[in-house]
Amino acid sequence: MSQDVKPTRSEELRLKDRIQLAEDGHDILEKKRDGLIHEFMQVIDDARDVNEDLAKLYSEAQEKLQLAKIYDGEESVHANALNITDEPLLKTEQQNIMGVVVPEIESVEVQKHVLNREYGVTSSTSRIDSTADKHEELLEKIVEAAETQTKILKLLDEIEKTKRRVNALEHKTIPEMNSALDYVSQTLEENAREETFRMKKIKEMQDER
Repeated sequence: MSQDVKPTRSEELRLKDRIQLAEDGHDILEKKRDGLIHEFMQVIDDARDVNEDLAKLYSEAQEKLQLAKIYDGEESVHANALNITDEPLLKTEQQNIMGVVVPEIESVEVQKHVLNREYGVTSSTSRIDSTADKHEELLEKIVEAAETQTKILKLLDEIEKTKRRVNALEHKTIPEMNSALDYVSQTLEENAREETFRMKKIKEMQDER
């Protein structure tokens, strides 16, 4: 880069301004990176708790399903399940975390009262109702897990992008501009010394005359 710049005072001033701007940008990006990492670690903690709850709910839901199949019969469980056609409603919003847009997903009317379910109350049993309750609870936790996983991926992607920009400024852009500034400043100093020496010689020659 130093070979591509002209050793002039205006170029020296321009490089100093660009270096200051790059260093300020580097500081801002470092703070953003550190802030994103802090947010990322908090989401990781949330995701760990959600995943533990999810695994527990899945086991409980499977256990209740197996008991319903054993005591009420697999055909009865399937018949009641086939009557359900409603799809769960999801409400999504956006949250801005240090410039990163992440989703906020909320399940709507997933957990229902037994009388609001589509299968017939008279054809079900308390075990089937309990199985439905647990699977609705599981579904809500799956939605929550999906939200945290999406946040993790988006934050991780932004952290990587920010780290690359910080590294590019720190290890390439700023050093190259400093090198160019050194070249311009040294060249200007050498030119100034040569000019001083030349003027001194001219004066000496004039004095000799």
